[in-house]
Amino acid sequence: MTNLVDQEELALFRESVIKALKTEVAPHYEAWEKSGIVPRELWNTLGNAGMLCVDVPEDCGGYGAPFQYSVVVGEEMARLGFGALSTNVMVHSDIVAPYLSHLASDEQKAQWLPKLVSGEAVGAIAMTEPGAGSDLQAIRTHAVKDGDEYVLNGSKTFITNGQHADMVIVAAKTDPSAGARGMSLFLVDTSLPGYSKGRNLDKIGQHSGDTSEMFFSDMRIPASARVGGEGQGFAYLMGELPRERLVIGALGVAAARGALDLTIAYAQERELFGQKLAQLQNTRFEIAKMETDYRINKAFVDQCIREYEAGTLDTATASMAKYSATEMQCRVADGCLQLFGGYGYTTEYPISRAFMDARVQRIYGGTSEVMKEIIARSVLGKA
Repeated sequence: MTNLVDQEELALFRESVIKALKTEVAPHYEAWEKSGIVPRELWNTLGNAGMLCVDVPEDCGGYGAPFQYSVVVGEEMARLGFGALSTNVMVHSDIVAPYLSHLASDEQKAQWLPKLVSGEAVGAIAMTEPGAGSDLQAIRTHAVKDGDEYVLNGSKTFITNGQHADMVIVAAKTDPSAGARGMSLFLVDTSLPGYSKGRNLDKIGQHSGDTSEMFFSDMRIPASARVGGEGQGFAYLMGELPRERLVIGALGVAAARGALDLTIAYAQERELFGQKLAQLQNTRFEIAKMETDYRINKAFVDQCIREYEAGTLDTATASMAKYSATEMQCRVADGCLQLFGGYGYTTEYPISRAFMDARVQRIYGGTSEVMKEIIARSVLGKA
């Protein structure tokens, strides 16, 4: 519950996160963006700094911190302009780790959670396929039971952390004739034979975040690698998506704050027509509009965080947070870049990266169109 979170301690934790990011990430981030990937050892550095999977229970090798602490890590990465890193860590800490904490067996937790906390293992989740996109029921990757093993075949794409992943949660059909009830989840050790990763996809934004294709060719995985019951995978995915979408919304709000801060500082220094940019009415009105947009969405996302901590956040409300916050992030990034003028279109100004990194937020974790349909169903029922 939110009222059990010591806000003073949370503020101190935020300061420690900012300090670590400015020391360990900021000096190198431009180079990582140009190379298209962060170094693998960064995960160990983040783990040593206590910035991975911070709300994993202590008996599973974590810190047992409240959910808000995990949000703070992603928020500060996004606010400081490390959009790709915030996405990669969000997948690792706020998607993969909760699946294990909530659904895995004691043996599975013992095998993977301490390694995720320390950065010894990098986690990924593989749902999306080339021909399925947002339609999870249409996936074709399949796992066939063979004694005490499953034989896994198929391919995935757009997988965050795909290059560095040591363990991947894979959604696969175990009964292709059963529709949504024929899907199961597996913890796939990427060191096993039959697994291969494809190219690191070249994206228009979030350049240092590895996003990859994955292939499974007659890959034999132990039956003990299945998460929960056979055929329960789709239900598990639906149950865990609210946290993913909420955190994406929180990253969007924080990234918008970072873009606004850059723009406000620039407007107070830049001169145009003999005046500071901040003195021009258009600038003032645009900043006023974007600041209001930001604050409204921040208030709603903060409310959703409290609901998640209380166990009352539903799928539709989480979808509203993701939809509203990421749309706002893109509006703010675009509006801020406009105020920078031609300089905003050059890569030497960080606002350009904020603009490019924002665009995918309306796509992954469920597109804005899917979010609107989920929200509509909660209000109007199915069409």
